[in-house]
Amino acid sequence: MPRVVSLHPAATEIVCLLGARADLVGRSHECDFPPDVRALPPLTTPAELGRAIDTELLDRLAPDVILTRGPSGTGPRPVSSVVPKDQSHRPEADPTVSLNPTTLEGVLDDILTVGRAIARESQARDAVVRLRERLYAALDHVPSFEEGPTVAFLEWTDPLHVAGLWTPQLIERAGGRHPLNPTRAPPEAGAAIGPQAAFRRAGPGVRVPDDVFAATRPDAIIICPRGLDLGQARRGAHELARKPWWPDLPAVRGRRVALVDGHQMFHRPGPRLIDAFEWLVSWLQRRPDLTPPGFPWEAFPPRQ
Repeated sequence: MPRVVSLHPAATEIVCLLGARADLVGRSHECDFPPDVRALPPLTTPAELGRAIDTELLDRLAPDVILTRGPSGTGPRPVSSVVPKDQSHRPEADPTVSLNPTTLEGVLDDILTVGRAIARESQARDAVVRLRERLYAALDHVPSFEEGPTVAFLEWTDPLHVAGLWTPQLIERAGGRHPLNPTRAPPEAGAAIGPQAAFRRAGPGVRVPDDVFAATRPDAIIICPRGLDLGQARRGAHELARKPWWPDLPAVRGRRVALVDGHQMFHRPGPRLIDAFEWLVSWLQRRPDLTPPGFPWEAFPPRQ
């Protein structure tokens, strides 16, 4: 079996989903799920320490496949940008597989891409089938002909940034509307609602002024700061609650504000996006029985 280095947390999760944990020989410092991958040697350092790759360790590990994050133009500099161009230990071929999905369908396609790269094609096909079955099962609980709540998904709180790419897709398919960064269908998508869902795409996350955010009068607010855990999301929510316009928002008056662990959920384009979708359906459709076990979220403020 191939020796695999993953420099992308979502790719690491995919490798483990496909039953190839034993093939992993190295990871990035960000790769922390499943928890046992932390036992693998990290090859990268955090951005604040001057992100770099340990090329000596990479040579010693001699991977057959290096899974990386491709450039997206959003967020921090991609890990792939620090992979050395000269892979002297594998001069006959470039071992790098770069992943850069922007949609939910792209995330599922990446599972197939990783499966081919690590000789787990049949496992990848089976995994995609299982994930799609969960997606369709959750969709069964979403009303087809009702105008859903206006949702504001914050991936940062100071300044305000609303989510983009696959997250608006998930919100809309879960029955919500995301007016600050909605999905749009290209002309060739056709008129049928079903086919359009796979074609509809949103741009990257965008910064939004406070007054514009407040003017949308969201019915539901999800605070899920990129890369931050629940405790950090809670602190950001308390800061938001001090804004003069906050108490008058319908979501606040209706106690429809949720905090989600943004380090683990929504921002990693991997298999747990289906967990995130199931939670979205459960929360927006008021079906707590559909919440995945252990999903890291809480109401804000906590219910007494």
